[in-house]
Amino acid sequence: MQGMVDALRSFLDLGPTVILPVAIFILGLVFGQKPGKAFRSGLTIGVGFIGISLVVDLLVNNLGPAANGMVERFGVQLNVIDVGWPGSASISWASPIAAFIIPLGLLVNVIMLVTKTTKTMNVDIWNFWHFTFTGACVYALTQSIVLGLIAAVIFQIVVLKIADWTAPMLEDYFDLPGISVPTGSTVSYAILGIPLVKLVQKIPGINRLHADPDSIQKRFGVFGEPIFMGLVLGIGLGALAGYNVGEVIKVGMSMGGVMFLMPRMVKILMEGLMPVSESAREFLRRKFGAENVYIGLDAAVAIGHPSVIATALILVPITVALAVFLPGNKVLPFVDLATIPFIVAFIVGAAKGNIIHSVIVGTIVIGLSLYMATDLAPLHTQMAVDAHFNMPEGTAQISSIDQGGNLINYVIYKAFALFN
Repeated sequence: MQGMVDALRSFLDLGPTVILPVAIFILGLVFGQKPGKAFRSGLTIGVGFIGISLVVDLLVNNLGPAANGMVERFGVQLNVIDVGWPGSASISWASPIAAFIIPLGLLVNVIMLVTKTTKTMNVDIWNFWHFTFTGACVYALTQSIVLGLIAAVIFQIVVLKIADWTAPMLEDYFDLPGISVPTGSTVSYAILGIPLVKLVQKIPGINRLHADPDSIQKRFGVFGEPIFMGLVLGIGLGALAGYNVGEVIKVGMSMGGVMFLMPRMVKILMEGLMPVSESAREFLRRKFGAENVYIGLDAAVAIGHPSVIATALILVPITVALAVFLPGNKVLPFVDLATIPFIVAFIVGAAKGNIIHSVIVGTIVIGLSLYMATDLAPLHTQMAVDAHFNMPEGTAQISSIDQGGNLINYVIYKAFALFN
């Protein structure tokens, strides 16, 4: 068993920039593409995802330290440390159920495609760790591998259904035709986020408040372009972190770079993906009568939209403030402050880029996430101890906004806890 887990970790350590091109190449062959064409598609997608990863790293490497500097500057003291998605993923893959998740997940996806219960063909294998985390939670509760795997499958099914539901938004607003996002953290915020957006847009007064990149650019001309928005918001974040002038400007330039570069990287990825997507649709239509099949990719393809980055940058100081002032919260936001763009992507899409409405709804769902992460902190900590996770020095408990505060995971775990 341990050998299987180690082999699985070695494979996943290659990361999506290797796993995704290999998966796309194999799918291209399965769907009848010539080897040369399938290889080019996989290679182009790999290059696009490398570009996306570089831009995401630029975002995280600047946003993370600035957010942490803000936490330290304002002296926030809470006893549950947010170890973020990297910590949660490491804990997940140390679980005894981890070795079964990828083959089981692929089997479930194929069955759902054949039975037409999903339109999403999920090639985002690297993010199966979200399914693993839910299964690991239930395993930690029940000590049953079977129940843990059932919980993981339930999570996967819910994620695929939400991916189907939100795919039209990706085409209409993000200009990503034939794509869905089955990333476990991102879709969990769609359940409450999308209905809340619709509610906010019906509240008199608030429904008239509007700001998006297009309207800002029309009003301010060249100074309203996304690259300038990133510069201004980055400078503001650096200032709140207490940086010196040089560091403030550096953060601003980096955020401007993210706003400018990310859409271009997504275009490269789409260039490689479209031939495979078309082949997949034709193959599944011919063999199984399936229509409108979506290729399931990492949420990174959606976070480069200027409204998503702008909303996320505004929400960073708001999240820190929520942690301080929400009664009963014990989670100190830390690592996952840099993943807020992934949290708000579908909220922004539902709001059609209205940054004001997106920030309002984002504030609500992140507040709820902090409460869920606080409630699951004892379990999260015990799972870390069992996995021999290297706990931050002086830390009593850990959790994460990404997965500890994940609504789907929380509901599934609580449902199993009722009958344990």
